[in-house]
Amino acid sequence: MTPVLPGATIGIFGGGQLGRMMTLAARVLGYHVIILDPDPHCAAGAVADRVIAAKFDDVAAATELARSCNVITVEIEKIGASAMAAASAIVPVRPGGHVLHIIQDRARQKRWLDEHQFPVGPYWVAATAEELSAAMRSAGANAFVKSSFGGYDGRGQARTGPGDDAAEVWRSLGSSTCVVEQGLDLEGEISVMVARRPDGSCATFPPALNHHVNGVLDWSVIPAPVSAAVAREGERIARGIAEEMDVVGLLAVEMFLLRDGRLVVNELAPRPHNSFHHTELASLTSQFEQGIRAACDLPLGDTESIRPAAIANLFGDLWLHDGATPRWEQALALPGVRIHLYGKSPRPGRKMGHVGAVGATAEEAVALAVDARARLLSR
Repeated sequence: MTPVLPGATIGIFGGGQLGRMMTLAARVLGYHVIILDPDPHCAAGAVADRVIAAKFDDVAAATELARSCNVITVEIEKIGASAMAAASAIVPVRPGGHVLHIIQDRARQKRWLDEHQFPVGPYWVAATAEELSAAMRSAGANAFVKSSFGGYDGRGQARTGPGDDAAEVWRSLGSSTCVVEQGLDLEGEISVMVARRPDGSCATFPPALNHHVNGVLDWSVIPAPVSAAVAREGERIARGIAEEMDVVGLLAVEMFLLRDGRLVVNELAPRPHNSFHHTELASLTSQFEQGIRAACDLPLGDTESIRPAAIANLFGDLWLHDGATPRWEQALALPGVRIHLYGKSPRPGRKMGHVGAVGATAEEAVALAVDARARLLSR
């Protein structure tokens, strides 16, 4: 393999906040960046050399991107197979189309994990309302129903309870194939980020501990305050998936930590992940720089955590609260706090940025990040 060296041009499928942060990391390393995104004013556009405004299944646009770049990576899974194939015929696309093919479809992803003997909780795939009804009965009173395609941050899924009507759940999720997951007895949720080069060499970040509200990540901290045995097992599972799937680039593996100490895989993301934004504060190498290194076939950076760090997500509701401007100065007055905004226009529920904080312990870092966020609204 020939490394793609600084001074070259990197293409990125997707121009959201993840693409923006990858672009910033690439800029620091001396690369040029071209973004392909449906929105000509996407978040990454403000820091990239150029934006090709086109849908993610536009073969002509993907071809134009590839002809303008030395390598392409992704910040979103929803890239059309034909567009991926067209780009891959011209330059390396990392991760490749085979990875996105597995991960784009929740049912296919679950089956792949199951077939390759990675731990998953009990699940059923339903292709009709009748199959969903049977799956809900098998899963029991506490279950989660998720659309097989699309949906994230709590969208495209429903939590079911006793007496719920399967036909109504089916309609609410778009009357399309879905995955039913049995509710599990959780101790917590962690994620592990793996970076992998074309030669198969890997580096993993220590697990992050994640807290969700209504299916959306609220805060995250690294390194996760879990036992060394749990951390080792999480890293082993994540690395095994990346190797078996032949991922080149980044792979985030979300896992459930059960009360009996076992880990089961929840979902996969072949890109930077919200639960590793604090690597910019905690780690010698951020996830964004690591993603650029992996895609360009450069030596992977050190993933050691220098100190505990946490993030607390900021949502559009903060900007819409009583029409007042968030009190940035009150949060930034706290030692050890940093604010990172994504350059997006606010709307309810939209991720607009995050507060980052460092502390002597994971618990201290979380408390500081959450306190700083609360101060944004105080008067």
